[in-house]
Amino acid sequence: MATAIPATGRMRDLTVDEALALLLTRPMGRLVYVVDGEAKVVPLNYLVHRRTITFRTAYSALLHDIEQRPVLFEVDYSDNARREGWSVIVHGVAEEIWRGDELTIMRELPLRPWAPGNRDRYVRIVTSKITGRMIS
Repeated sequence: MATAIPATGRMRDLTVDEALALLLTRPMGRLVYVVDGEAKVVPLNYLVHRRTITFRTAYSALLHDIEQRPVLFEVDYSDNARREGWSVIVHGVAEEIWRGDELTIMRELPLRPWAPGNRDRYVRIVTSKITGRMIS
């Protein structure tokens, strides 16, 4: 039988600036969206660019399912030995970046998909809210 270890840490809400700074420290997050009443979760690598989450994908069902729809993007970190960590959630609407001047900027960023295949579509999450919590 496992013995419960009493919680000794302190939990607090993050400011938006703190949350954005933490997003810059991790390369992977999870995109959360709903299709036909069913929640979907997709891990992907990303960049923070001008306070938005930006990622690349293929022309696929994913792009169709999220385009101009509400999404969440979640990133977290934990250190089990120290019993501390944080979680940040970005709320917003996904939109494909297609304008020539914006695509030029995107192509200059160091955003290289980890997943295989031709992922030539750029998507950003137009942020409506950023929330986060940290336990230390």
